[in-house]
Amino acid sequence: MKIMVRDNNVEQALRVMKKKMQREGLFRQLKQAEAFEKPSEKRIRERAEAVRRARKAQRKKLQREGLLPMPKLKPRPPRPGQNREPFNPAGPQASLVQK
Repeated sequence: MKIMVRDNNVEQALRVMKKKMQREGLFRQLKQAEAFEKPSEKRIRERAEAVRRARKAQRKKLQREGLLPMPKLKPRPPRPGQNREPFNPAGPQASLVQK
């Protein structure tokens, strides 16, 4: 795993690394390796995970086919430094004239 540190911003690089580790499931593996898991408990956990994955796949399939409504997306606040309106080469006054 390789993480680039930009402008000596180590905190941002750590956040990126944490997200990558979560996506790859490393935290879950480390937590499971802390203590011994009985084979019967492992089977039960793996079956439950398989059921969860199957239900999620079925739900996604039904959403794509239009039989279930798509999940509502939460509006995200704009990032600092981003303009709320797209760039207009004619200038900011041109958009006011057209309205």
